[in-house]
Amino acid sequence: MADRQTPAREVTIRTALTVMGALTAFPVLSLVDPTQLESYGVVDPDPIVLTLLQHRGVFQLLLGAALVWSAFRPDVRVPVAIGAITSKGVALALTVSRPEVLAESSAVAMVFDPICIVLLTALLVDTAVRRRRRTRESVAA
Repeated sequence: MADRQTPAREVTIRTALTVMGALTAFPVLSLVDPTQLESYGVVDPDPIVLTLLQHRGVFQLLLGAALVWSAFRPDVRVPVAIGAITSKGVALALTVSRPEVLAESSAVAMVFDPICIVLLTALLVDTAVRRRRRTRESVAA
């Protein structure tokens, strides 16, 4: 018997990935309104820092778009989740490893990224378990 997502389960996964993606993409607003960077503690950055942070905003947009895309394309969820976990994990590790950065960090970012990492890891584990179950069922059939 094929293992299928229940409609409610799939709606929950899609909603979580869409919300994660939209919130992840938020830093792209610094392209049109550099004052958005103030939420990260960056006030009146020099031109190079502004350029780098705006460029980072574009990468956040791409990651957010990939998360939203994966909400509607289950076949890309694993690579997108691995990429998001890696990106968010490195950002989190860099932040917590630098006390001066950690002291200035947004509480929202320090809560949002770990929640995303946990949810995306749960999605990967669930996917692996389901695939293993399907493999066992097909071998038994």
